[in-house]
Amino acid sequence: MRLRFLGKHSTPGNSPTLWSTDENKFVIRGYVLEPDAIAQVGDVPPGEAVVWVPEELMRYLPPEVGPDASRHLEEPGPGA
Repeated sequence: MRLRFLGKHSTPGNSPTLWSTDENKFVIRGYVLEPDAIAQVGDVPPGEAVVWVPEELMRYLPPEVGPDASRHLEEPGPGA
């Protein structure tokens, strides 16, 4: 997998970062969720991780998948 840097949201000591890959995937470096947020996510299978990033990082997504496109997605219902 080859990564292509897309952008970074820097604050002193922290740098959530976004990359695209040659496999049509995104790699995100973000922050670990607090236990109460993890409880809302539910079980996280081995090999997966859940992180959070500032909304500003999403401005680096390509237009076809960026923040404007995602605003058209419906919110999942309870138990989704």
